[in-house]
Amino acid sequence: MNNNTVITISRQYGSGGRELSNILAKKLGIKLYDRQIINLAAEQLGIQDMDFDKMKKLEEAIPPLSLKFMPFYVFGMNGAKPINNKMFEAESKVVKQLSEDGSCIILGRCADYILRDREDCLKVFLYADEETKENRIQEIYGEAGLKLKNRVKDMDVRRGLNYKYFTGQDWGKAQNYDMALNRGSLGVEKCAQLIVEAALGE
Repeated sequence: MNNNTVITISRQYGSGGRELSNILAKKLGIKLYDRQIINLAAEQLGIQDMDFDKMKKLEEAIPPLSLKFMPFYVFGMNGAKPINNKMFEAESKVVKQLSEDGSCIILGRCADYILRDREDCLKVFLYADEETKENRIQEIYGEAGLKLKNRVKDMDVRRGLNYKYFTGQDWGKAQNYDMALNRGSLGVEKCAQLIVEAALGE
């Protein structure tokens, strides 16, 4: 492995991004950062005493767009920033710091965009067919039928809007990543193997 290898995992809801990240962390012997990033960012903002679920909702919330809307990535916003914009800014600082501290895997958090200029960053997008995603979510949450289908669709829409708002880029677009892997056809172990090979330069 290179002296410092950073892997970012972006994923569709239900594709198993957290499962894949845990497998990679064990195979490569490097740290995995996920929800810790929220807590570290909240600490920077002085809101670490807030309930985690509330912080998660705060992170995912997107203000209604208006005629005066300007994407956050421009970094030229006038007046007070909405709290979720401040959260993203704090998370960006945390992600950059963690990537400088050593080899690691970063799940979500728009990390592929935040670290887009790093040559040692392997950017991965994980996706799957609807049946695979729905089956996994049914196993995890016990949901079925229309409620399950709506949950999967809604979460992917939210992730796409969140990514677009904070980065100005299209979520899941192949050009934004080094690898796009289909968990449905490849399976999680094969996906992990391909990522390890790419990370090690094999």
